[in-house]
Amino acid sequence: MKAGEKSYKRYTVTSALPYANGPLHIGHLAGVYVPADIYVRFLRMNNEDVIFIGGSDEHGVPITIKARQQGVSPQEIVDKYHEIIKQSFEEFGISFDIYSRTSNKIHHETAAEFFRKMYDAGQFIEKTSEQYYDEETGHFLADRYITGTCPVCGFEKAYGDQCEKCGSSLNATDLINPKSVLSGNIPVMKETKHWYLPLDQYEPWLREWILEGHKEDWKTNVYGQCKSWIDHGLQPRAVTRDLDWGVQVPVEGADGKVLYVWFDAPIGYISATKELTPDWEKYWKDPETRLIHFIGKDNIVFHCIIFPAMLKGEGTYIVPENVPAFEFMNLENDKISTSRNWAVWLHEYLKEFPGKQDVLRYVLTANAPETKDNDFTWKDFQAKNNNELVAIFGNFVNRTMVLTEKYFNGVAPPQGSLDDLDRATLREMKQIPGRIADSLHHFRFREGLAGMMNLARLGNKYLTDSEPWKLFTIDPGRVGTVLNISLQICAQLSIVAQPFLPFSCAKIRQMLNIPEYKWQDATLLNWLTAGHQLNKPELLFQKIDDKTVEAQILKLHATRDVQPPFMAAPSDEPRLIAALPEINYDDFSKLDIRAGTILEAEVVPNADKLLKLKVDTGFDQRIVVAGIAQSFKPEEIIGKRVSILVNLAPLKLRGIESQGMILMAENPDGTLFFITPDEGAVNGATVK
Repeated sequence: MKAGEKSYKRYTVTSALPYANGPLHIGHLAGVYVPADIYVRFLRMNNEDVIFIGGSDEHGVPITIKARQQGVSPQEIVDKYHEIIKQSFEEFGISFDIYSRTSNKIHHETAAEFFRKMYDAGQFIEKTSEQYYDEETGHFLADRYITGTCPVCGFEKAYGDQCEKCGSSLNATDLINPKSVLSGNIPVMKETKHWYLPLDQYEPWLREWILEGHKEDWKTNVYGQCKSWIDHGLQPRAVTRDLDWGVQVPVEGADGKVLYVWFDAPIGYISATKELTPDWEKYWKDPETRLIHFIGKDNIVFHCIIFPAMLKGEGTYIVPENVPAFEFMNLENDKISTSRNWAVWLHEYLKEFPGKQDVLRYVLTANAPETKDNDFTWKDFQAKNNNELVAIFGNFVNRTMVLTEKYFNGVAPPQGSLDDLDRATLREMKQIPGRIADSLHHFRFREGLAGMMNLARLGNKYLTDSEPWKLFTIDPGRVGTVLNISLQICAQLSIVAQPFLPFSCAKIRQMLNIPEYKWQDATLLNWLTAGHQLNKPELLFQKIDDKTVEAQILKLHATRDVQPPFMAAPSDEPRLIAALPEINYDDFSKLDIRAGTILEAEVVPNADKLLKLKVDTGFDQRIVVAGIAQSFKPEEIIGKRVSILVNLAPLKLRGIESQGMILMAENPDGTLFFITPDEGAVNGATVK
């Protein structure tokens, strides 16, 4: 830490809570968890009082949608993925002090208490507004429960908050031909009451705290995004929503309402700390504590503007001192997409590359998207392993250990008189830990990793230039000095590489037969005295061959857009979608369903999923547009008997007026079947 910078009694380090509706992938690791873990391990090595908080974010609409799709409860979904995520973190070496979850009772109590205190203090405003409502199911529809055509690019399955094809941010009312995900019906607008956090009232404080107070020390991407939001003027933001999964709003008149997930999720850091220690308040309420949030760039506004406003409004908490947000990691020159299965999943990597946690940690740190989006490729993964970890880092340690075993029977030789090369090497060694420490203190992890590798390069060059294998027969004392210094470099590597490569450093310490040192010991330069017994050498890293990498690339492309097995329903057998809410007979009697026959069928231009059908209903011939093109070819279904809803209001799809709906059966795996009337039912026969 540089002169003039504030010192702290303790550190609270949080990492963004991963959403428990799928496993972890390398984008999560590179953007949040690897840098956070490096930083925390470094602080621990400096004897700092630090806690590292993590947990699963288990509320919100995507989880309820996935539960509905799989015919299970939201709790089953979060239970499944929480365990996958937690186990993956443990195996990968992310060293949380606690990994909790927001479905825990302590979190519900903490979040409700937080809301209630702000509510009682008049920190919220009530507003009644119109929101989309599904009359058939009796649900107000959150943004993700509404799909329709994107007004920007024309994508027909855009969500009410975003188009995943063109990336545009949307409001549900922007969608063309909106429909409910629950029933497929056209939603109506209906009044509902919610509570809002008046961010505009915090704008003067945020402007002073961020724009004046953190202009120099926050990353430019974080500061710039915050400045843009503040300069455009902050608006009140809803903190509640109509949903039946989440933290119930703890006030009268709030039946069927839960805390908005963006409000309750960051409180999960606090509830997890409560779960960890009865002394939790000192980590959240003492101004001598430094609060650091590690997040991706998509969470900057929530952690730099909204959550601090919540903490300020509650009145007893500290606010974050820094939020070192990272940009995004791409994969093979394309955006990582869980919906398209374009990802390297951590739990699969751990099975397919056993014992290679540090290889992935190294590659993701070397390519860390600190200031701009970066790219992961399997070829680069192979190159960094083979050309850097194997050829430089591992090669130096292995040569040193093998030569000591060969010439001195695995016993550290004494350090004799020093020449100019020895002294220059020792001087450089003395400087390296401080440079790495400065990089890590200021969240420059790629720079710190490069400093670590410079030490390994220094060792390789020193050993190569000294050529001890040529000297032993004529000057064994000189060989002893060279290997003594080389062993000291290995020991120093086991210290300065510990935050980055913890598994490999444990192997180095085992081979050197030394304890785990603290960072302040990194400049001692005499960790192994003459006569110190070493253990047998072993390889730290092994080469990855072309065949292994080509298999990963082939797998990536072969499984693109194919649902991975771990994303399927939890049970062994496909689960049916849960039944919709009960309706009465009058509701059903409004449906006029008839037997019919498809007379003509053709593909709708520029629409991958739509077929234009001409159907004989018995009393007329009409055009129906059906989203079945990916399951049936036009020529296969001409003459097919169908059931058709004939009194559905006409709807324009891709410029074609559709006058009805073909009834289909859909299996849990997505396969479609026509609901076909038996022979003898003439066209126009009523389906009851």
